[in-house]
Parts: sequence; structure tokens; C-alpha cells
Amino acid sequence: MKQEILSRIQKKFPLVQKPFEVIADELGMREDEVLEILQAEKKANIIRQTSAIFDTKRLGYKSSLVAFKIPEEKISTAVKIINAHPGVSHNYERNHDFNIWFTMAVAPDSVLGLEKTIQTLASLTEADDYIVLPTLKLFKINVKLNTTGKDEKKEEVKKVVHKDIKLTPLHHKIIQRVQYDIDFVSEPFADIINDLDIDYETFFNTLQELQEAGVMRRFASILNHRKAGFNANAMVVWDVDETIGDEIGAKAAAFSAVSHCYLRPKYKNWPYNLFTMVHGKTTQETNAMIAEMAQEIESKDYMPLYSSKEFKKVRIEYFTPKFAEWEKKHATVA
Repeated sequence: MKQEILSRIQKKFPLVQKPFEVIADELGMREDEVLEILQAEKKANIIRQTSAIFDTKRLGYKSSLVAFKIPEEKISTAVKIINAHPGVSHNYERNHDFNIWFTMAVAPDSVLGLEKTIQTLASLTEADDYIVLPTLKLFKINVKLNTTGKDEKKEEVKKVVHKDIKLTPLHHKIIQRVQYDIDFVSEPFADIINDLDIDYETFFNTLQELQEAGVMRRFASILNHRKAGFNANAMVVWDVDETIGDEIGAKAAAFSAVSHCYLRPKYKNWPYNLFTMVHGKTTQETNAMIAEMAQEIESKDYMPLYSSKEFKKVRIEYFTPKFAEWEKKHATVA
């Protein structure tokens, strides 16, 4: 039942007072049995984090994927500099001349802005070259590892229309709390309810508002890929015709093994504009899936970029003073 539980908490975490009781009822188990399994998986670092997952842009942050070309002897120092920025959530070394890949976000009130912040990091790290790859179109972002082996190869990616919302002080307070990891206890939201002096109905209604507005993508558990047995995860980049980019992106996103699918800009030194993250347990399995995708995706060329090292993988902490502190410290460099 462990794999069934892990599958369930990745897909749709029950937003109720006692979520693990709901999961237990669905699987014909006791709540304490579910909690015991989840606590063990957390201790083994199989479960990385269970929390709300927010849309950075809908919170007013500006973000982009960035690739630096760093000389081998400077990588260690460069990584420390990049990772020190609070807006860097993911940072990997990949098998390409552009060898350091990271996601970068800056706060809504950033003085430097996104491009100047990246320029500052390029200067500090002494990068030979870099490319900025913002999202032109998002087709899919949904990390759900097939722990049971029962998922279909294709899935329907629904287009969601979001409601407009003006964030209130209560929204901000709840966002600040639910962005962090919950404990695997019977009532994991009890401390938030008590600290904010609200009731469960208000709390869950607010989360529903945030989700309907697209501010919160979902509430779910994220697994540690490698610890969960998914050791071959490739960022596959495709050179596709921009005029049919929407059609091709939709085809790529339909593959269940694809967790992320974006259209990004091309450059003279970077011809690839469709980005897909493909997950598999072995390189052979992942390569087979990529080959299958290539049969359906019309592209001039494609290239799988495997990560050789993971330097950072965390959630951005929203609405904290860390961003302003970093900018104040590095303003003279900019």
C-alpha cells in the first residue's frame, strides 16, 4: 500500500481537517497506518516536502530558467554564489557547454529586476557566457512520479481558466504559512488555524480561492526523485518551428512521463525552444520514452540533457526580507 499512498499524496492531497483519515478510508486502512508509512518515508527522505505549490508569476515575482557557461575549475565557487540568492530554487550541472542550469526569481519590489540580477550573478561567477530562457508558454507543470507503475503513458492536460483575485492580508498570511512543509500528524493544519485565529472553513475556503485564481497550483507531496527510484531524469530540449509550437507543445505535454513542458526563446547560440522534463527509473527507460516522443514531435533536432550533479532543489520562500537583503549586499556589483 505504500506505493498507492505515495501516488495519492502527489496527485490530490485532501484539503480537509484530517487529510490522512480520508486517504486511509479510500485505501481501506487505518489513519495511524497511513501516518506510520508516511513518517517512515519522510525519515528516509523519499518524501521531499508536502506543502502548497504556488505560481511564482501570479504572486508578482518575475522568473526565468538560466544557463551559465562556467569553466570547470570555477564551478564550485560559482555554485555557492548562485545558490546564495534566495530566488534560486533549482540548480544543476548538465552535460553541455552551458553546464550550470538554474531557475531564477526576483521579488515584485526588486530594485535590480530579473535581467540585472542575472547580469550581477554572471559577473560574480565569472561566467564565460549565459542565456536567459523565460517561459513564453507553459503547457504543463505537474510532478507526479509513477510509483505504482499503473499510470497510462498519456494523460489529458486540461486547460484551466483562472479567476481574477486581489490578494488580501489574510491571503498573504496563509501563503506565508502553507508554503512550508507540514508534519505527518492527524491534524497537520491545526497550528496554522490557531496561530492565525481562524476556523477551518475560512482556511480551506481561502486555499480554494487561491487555487481557482491559479495563485496556488496545488497542494501536494513532492518526492525525492532519486530516493524514490527515478534515477534518470532528463531535460530534453527540442528545436521546433515556432509557428506550430502550441500544437507540438500540447503533444509533448500529453506524455505522463513529462512533468514540465515549456516554450522558450531561441538564440543564435541556442536553437532549442521546447523544453520537456522526462522522468524514468533508468537511463534506458528514459531514452526509450524520449525516442517514443520523437516519433510524434516534429522537430529539427532534439537533445537530452541529463543532470550530473544537483546543487540545489528547494522551494522559494515568498514574501520574506531575504530578497531585499541580497540586493542591498550586491548593489555595488550591479
